This record gives sequence, C-alpha cells and structure tokens, in this order.
Amino acid sequence: MHERQLEILRAIVEEYVATEEPVGSKVIAERHGIGVSPATIRNDMALLEDAGLITQPHTSAGRIPTNSGYRLFVDKLAQVKPLSTPERRAIETFLADSHDLDDLLGRTVKMLSQITKQVAVIQHPTTDRVVLAGTSNLARSRHEAATELHPILEALEEQVVLIRLLSDVGDSVSVKIGEEQPEAGLRKTSLISMGYGDAGQVAKVGQVGQISGAVGILGPTRMDYAGSMAAVNAVARYIGRFIGENN
Repeated sequence: MHERQLEILRAIVEEYVATEEPVGSKVIAERHGIGVSPATIRNDMALLEDAGLITQPHTSAGRIPTNSGYRLFVDKLAQVKPLSTPERRAIETFLADSHDLDDLLGRTVKMLSQITKQVAVIQHPTTDRVVLAGTSNLARSRHEAATELHPILEALEEQVVLIRLLSDVGDSVSVKIGEEQPEAGLRKTSLISMGYGDAGQVAKVGQVGQISGAVGILGPTRMDYAGSMAAVNAVARYIGRFIGENN
C-alpha cells in the first residue's frame, strides 16, 4: 500500500476516535499536512474503501475505519509509544503509595480505567481472581446502543469470561479487535492486554518463566489504540517491578 494511503488511514482513525464523526477529505487536508488536495485524498479514500479498510456509514460524505482498518493501523504502529515523563511520573507516584499487592492492584485498575476512559481488568498473580473497573465508560459514546451494551455487560459479569479474556497474554502488548475476540459477547469491542511479572517472583506460583498476572483494557473498537497501549505497557511493567522488589 502507498505510504500516503497509510497516512490517510491513520488520519481517519485519529479523527474518528477524537470526534466520533465520519471523516471527510477536507478535514484530512486541513488538519493532517499530507500535502495533497482533497480530490487526491478522495481518490485514495476510494482505494482504502475498496480494500475494506474504511467504510461509508449511511449517506454521510465521510468515512469511518472498519475493524480491518483498525488492525492495519495497530500493526503499522512502529512500536508502543512511551508515555511522557509527566504521565509516567504521575502513574508511578500514585501507585507508589500502595501498602501491599492487593492495594496496588485495586489502585491500578481504577487508575487505568480513568486515564484510558475504558473498562480496566486485572488478574491477581496468585489466584484466579479478576478485578475490573470503569464499566460505566462503555455507555459514554452516543453511538453505543443499549442493545449492543447488554451482551458486553453480561459477559463482563462472569469471572470465567474475565479469566479467559486474559488467559493468553505474553510479556508484550497484545491487541484483539472486534471479531478477533473469542468471546461472542465481546466482538463489538477491542482488548489491549499485557502480562506482568514472572511466576518465579511470586512464591505461590510455580514455574519460572510464566507470566504471573495480566492487565488490560476493554472498550469499543473506536478507541485511542496508541495511548491505551502505552498506558497498559507502563502499568504492567510497574506492577512487575513492584512484585520483583517485594518478593
């Protein structure tokens, strides 16, 4: 795919995440410095639509990303962008006041839901317990109908679903988008997750080399992937350090 078309896809994703409105060629030309006319952008948008990466909702002149478009956008992120120094310091200062691991995990899940504006989930490293926070964030968007929210909320009420949700994490950030989610009730959402710690650091967990717990966020496919991936990455690494220093 032409580099300019990737830049246009990136612009559509970023604009749609920010505004929840279909994105037109004029907006891209004015705000994203791609250096070509709206007519050229429209031609590239037609190619992106033919490739199944964007779609036209209803009769709107603008376009929105498809799940395939989000997938390509995520895959083309060169790497997880680091949080800014003030952002990282704010997280570490807040979590540093934790008295013990349970307190840390409770603080983490609340903070992560607040900074990403999504549902945050965290698996305890020594039990199957999964804690979540921020389910009210699912109702934030004016585009999410009650009929779409019901199966998501129903799925999140089941501990076994939450355990499965975080069951195959690794030591780097993972992103599952829409139909990539194995749980039927969650296929209108995306999950960003990452393992933390090492089983060898936690006395009650056995084999060295396994991830001891996991943390993630769940939200609509229209989310700030770059920022959310950075937040999950930073928090998972902090928890891993906490476990290493206290065991």
